[in-house]
Amino acid sequence: MAKLTMAERKKLPLSKFAVPSRAPDPGSYPMPDAEHARVAKGLAVMHHGPEGKVRAKSRALGLDGLK
Repeated sequence: MAKLTMAERKKLPLSKFAVPSRAPDPGSYPMPDAEHARVAKGLAVMHHGPEGKVRAKSRALGLDGLK
């Protein structure tokens, strides 16, 4: 998986996070690309996170074909 440094996370616009109110901190689920969207979905399920928000944001970003 491509890693995002904290500096890179801070540079992302809030629109690239599933939970922008937490951005750029952990639990904000950054999704700058399809690979990060897949990981965010898995983490949201595994950690009982905001799976609905992650799925909605991935659809809004055009990444809705992911499972």
